[in-house]
Amino acid sequence: MQYILLQAATGAATSQGGFGGSSIIFMLAMFAILYFLMIRPQQKKAKETQKMLESLQVNDKVLTTSGIYGRVVSLKPDKGTVVVEIDDTNKIRVEFQRSAILTILNIQDSTTAK
Repeated sequence: MQYILLQAATGAATSQGGFGGSSIIFMLAMFAILYFLMIRPQQKKAKETQKMLESLQVNDKVLTTSGIYGRVVSLKPDKGTVVVEIDDTNKIRVEFQRSAILTILNIQDSTTAK
C-alpha cells in the first residue's frame, strides 16, 4: 500500500516539474501584454500632460477639468497654481491648481489657423 502511495507522489512531482516551466513563460507573456496594453500608454499620456502643463503661459485659453473655459492671467509656480479669468466683462478670476488644467485651447487653434 505504501509503495503505491510513493509511486503516485513521485509521478505527481515529475509531472508538475514539466508544467512549472511553461507556467512561468505564460506568466511572463501575460505581464508583457499587460505592460504594452495598459501601463505604457498611461505613462506616455502622463508625460504628454506634464509637457503641456510646463508649456502653459499667460494669455493661453484653457479648459479646466471642471469644464470651465478661461484665459490664464498669472502663473504662481511657487504654489503650483494658475489664476484663470473666466469672465472678461466682470473680471472674474479663479485660482486653480496647475493640474486642474485639462487642455490648452489656443495651441489647437494656432495649428488649424496655419
